[in-house]
Amino acid sequence: MSPGKAAAQAGHAYVGCLHSNLSHPLVAEYLSVPIGTKVCLQAPTLRELIRAWSCAVQAGIPAFLVTDEGCLNFFEGRPIATALGIGPIPGSAPFLRKFRLLS
Repeated sequence: MSPGKAAAQAGHAYVGCLHSNLSHPLVAEYLSVPIGTKVCLQAPTLRELIRAWSCAVQAGIPAFLVTDEGCLNFFEGRPIATALGIGPIPGSAPFLRKFRLLS
């Protein structure tokens, strides 16, 4: 993915996570004092991205999986998960240890 496409997908993930979890207590607290660190990580594989989403949901952490719906410029026009918005995260998220900073 180009840097611009990655940035757009990260934005979709951030906004999607907040909007789809407005009633979650962690999101409500976050929105009352919008501070905190935002980090873009790169998943080693699509499978790991989906596994991280599943782990977040199972742990009760707000999460939103972005699926690019067939953009012809990327991914040969087929729908594919491209980004994951997670958080806020109270404490740590060991399921993200395989991910590295996006560069």
